[in-house]
Amino acid sequence: MPDFAKIRARAAKRKGGEAELSSLLGPAPDNAAVADITDDRILSTIAERVFAAGFVWRVIEQKWPGFEEAFLHFEPKRLLFQPDDFWHDLTADKRIVRNPQKIKSVRDNAAFVERVSKEHGGFGKFLANWPAGDQVGLMAYLGKHGSRLGGNTGQYLLRWLGWDAFVISGDMAAALRDAGLDIAESPTSKKDLDKIQVQINTWAAETGLPRRHISRILAMSIGENNSPESLREYMGDQD
Repeated sequence: MPDFAKIRARAAKRKGGEAELSSLLGPAPDNAAVADITDDRILSTIAERVFAAGFVWRVIEQKWPGFEEAFLHFEPKRLLFQPDDFWHDLTADKRIVRNPQKIKSVRDNAAFVERVSKEHGGFGKFLANWPAGDQVGLMAYLGKHGSRLGGNTGQYLLRWLGWDAFVISGDMAAALRDAGLDIAESPTSKKDLDKIQVQINTWAAETGLPRRHISRILAMSIGENNSPESLREYMGDQD
């Protein structure tokens, strides 16, 4: 595999220089700080990522105050006490996107968050204590025990919560393949995910960069060369 410095240099050239590239990486994440996120904010972020999946993110963001009201500010215990009629009525609530399957996922994930929180003294603490070098294992756990948290949804959830996560976008995977990593064009198998984890961990150890930054640099080093301005508009505070 090539020195990561070469990949970074290519990304910097495409974005107009190292200073411009650095400005697009965002702040360094802090996994330890995730421990302080309350369960209601964890569940709110889970729900936002689930509803945003396959949908226009900006629309979900604009409607989110209505989601907060409709879902009782995502307090897991409160939601779990609600009768079936409460959940049925949400399918006709104009404050939210009325997708029955995704509405059901909020109920299921409230139980998931509550269960993990009881076991670990908070869902945020559970995430903070998970080994930083085993994102693939954490993704598998979320996908198995949570509702609709597999694939990219789980990756974006970790990113939005401030956990140091890479996101396997099409460009990111293409950059890894270009660098010589033997993975599928759309890597989803455990074998391919493990290869990606090992390579990201190697570069993180060599460069001292957060995995989030490595992920973004890879994605910006190949594919359609979107302008820094369009990337900032798309990413907002995240990616």
